[in-house]
Amino acid sequence: MRYILLDRITQLSPPEVARGIKCVSLSDDIFADHFPGFPVLPGALIIESMAQLSGVLLEATMRDRGRHDLHALLTMADRAKFRHVVRPGDRLELEARVERVTEDGGQAQAWARSEGKVVAEAQLSFAFAQVTNPAILAKRREYLNIWLTGSAEEP
Repeated sequence: MRYILLDRITQLSPPEVARGIKCVSLSDDIFADHFPGFPVLPGALIIESMAQLSGVLLEATMRDRGRHDLHALLTMADRAKFRHVVRPGDRLELEARVERVTEDGGQAQAWARSEGKVVAEAQLSFAFAQVTNPAILAKRREYLNIWLTGSAEEP
């Protein structure tokens, strides 16, 4: 994953809701080109941050149902709305709510807020892919542990 756009998961309550944080920093690679003199986080990356949180929530929901081998892949972003510009120094408070989930995939509604204002929202759809490679499964567990606890170590 080239862009990890989720810094911390503050709540993971499958099958209902997840909340997380993305701290936007001037040192983020994207600001070298987007835009010189007026750095703005692209809407596609805001969607990606919401998708990463939503995917974790959908995967956790399926783990609770005994499926530990599924990886959520974003297939569609519908009704995306961008309401405010996101700039370095902003703290995005992300929220995802499951609308439906089956073994084939799922759908979540997601929001990104900064200082209490909704900056973006979208309905996100996912397909599930079965992952059996132990190295990939281990890396995904590592990311999840870091997002939830700040450490790669298993709790």
